[in-house]
Amino acid sequence: MTFTVYGIAASRAVRPLWVAKELALDFEHVRTPYLGGGARTPEMLAINPNGHIPVVVDHRPEGDVVVWESMACALYLARVHGVADGQSISPANASEEADALRWAFWSVTELEKDALTVLMHLVAMPPDQRKPELAAAAEKRLLPPLQVLEQHLTSQLARGPAYLSGNRFTVADVCVASVVGWCKPARALMAQVPTVSGWLDTCMARPAHQELRNLARMGQ
Repeated sequence: MTFTVYGIAASRAVRPLWVAKELALDFEHVRTPYLGGGARTPEMLAINPNGHIPVVVDHRPEGDVVVWESMACALYLARVHGVADGQSISPANASEEADALRWAFWSVTELEKDALTVLMHLVAMPPDQRKPELAAAAEKRLLPPLQVLEQHLTSQLARGPAYLSGNRFTVADVCVASVVGWCKPARALMAQVPTVSGWLDTCMARPAHQELRNLARMGQ
């Protein structure tokens, strides 16, 4: 195996796992849950002292390279293990590299916290623990950045396929779709950004993502 991914598909580890599946890479998946202290065992803390998943350990001839943080893991795999051929999900040039970096960081800073609030308080938490008012407030905050994404994808669509970078599905789409997907339960919100909604459906329908959704349903 060329590298190991620690985590489960039902977590932010879906990001590097999705990249690895899209690139058809040979890797080891160590199913490490974030609940029950799975990420805080002595073995896991030795590779990520923060006690979080995912972690990627790249087994290289010069020695192991350890990467934490889900977006960093995804971008690293696309950059180091992908091929810049203009056909795969890896950036093919400086412009696509910039797209991948800026959209990945944008999704974390502009969307992730509120998208997770929507997910948790609309579907993920037990009904008696949900606070709809928190989800509603998060939806209001999410609309402006999602409109930025809507504008960009609409512009892309005018020139060809509606993807974030270039004219094909890339790691930029993986990173952003993995966050925007948490907003799907907010149907009224997503109805206001129809191009984003269509793009998200296209991303999530990809075989690699469907395979990971099946693993997530099984808690893997």
